[in-house]
Amino acid sequence: MSLKGKTLFVTGASRGIGKAIALRAARDGANVAVAAKTAEPHPKLEGTIFTAAEEIEAAGGKALPIVLDVRDDEAVKAAIDQTAAHFGGLDILVNNASAIQLTPLAQTDMKRFDLMHQINTRGTMACSKHAIDHLKNSDNPHILMLSPPLDMQEKWFAPFTPYSIAKYGMSLVVLGLAGELRSKGIAVNALWPRTTIATAAIKNIIGGDKMMQQSRTPDILADAAYEIFTSPAKEFSGQFLIDDTFLASRGVSDFDQYRVDPSLALAPDFFVPDDSKAPCDMGPVKG
Repeated sequence: MSLKGKTLFVTGASRGIGKAIALRAARDGANVAVAAKTAEPHPKLEGTIFTAAEEIEAAGGKALPIVLDVRDDEAVKAAIDQTAAHFGGLDILVNNASAIQLTPLAQTDMKRFDLMHQINTRGTMACSKHAIDHLKNSDNPHILMLSPPLDMQEKWFAPFTPYSIAKYGMSLVVLGLAGELRSKGIAVNALWPRTTIATAAIKNIIGGDKMMQQSRTPDILADAAYEIFTSPAKEFSGQFLIDDTFLASRGVSDFDQYRVDPSLALAPDFFVPDDSKAPCDMGPVKG
């Protein structure tokens, strides 16, 4: 199965994981709506919806850059309707847009929690809601959330309860929508990385340049997302997938290709269940 001619609506696609997923689809000749807030260059963040669109076109796809704040319901509906009208339908929704602040509740301004909740959980719900009527006309419709498995342990919440609630909220949408939309043949799944991913959030908020070097590139999530989108929607839904484990199940064995610096051990990400075993060595590559 190919994504040639398929239409994707990707939130937060101006950079990082969202852009990587868009570019992987573009290599097949897919159409991509680049839905994100960044229309003007940012001093600390590379890329805009327009530069991402240029890369998508160069990779072989067609792009539609759309300035979008997923907190605005009317704007979300208008953007999804515009995408379906422009490309003649909608096949895949990727809920990637996310806000993060890793502070305990005592150190978190409630306005910041509201922001994380509105972008992560509520934004995911709004985009999914307005995509349903278009997706049900696709021959292989998928909704994908970049969110973690529902491993409800205290250790995942105690350090930063506000962020964890907002992020796990995206996964609760997966749990509910997978059941709600199964009869319509729309697949709803979650994808999460085992390791940190080299993105602006890692560099600027979580771990700086050192953790960037201990991370994998966004390409591992892009390849995993591609495998999801090319799976039969009626047979593959309600899954909470860890990137490397899922890729291993699809025949991938070379995970060193995704390392930023093979000489360093990989940094583990949050929210990966204890019983999830890596399909490869996480330590430095020898030799």
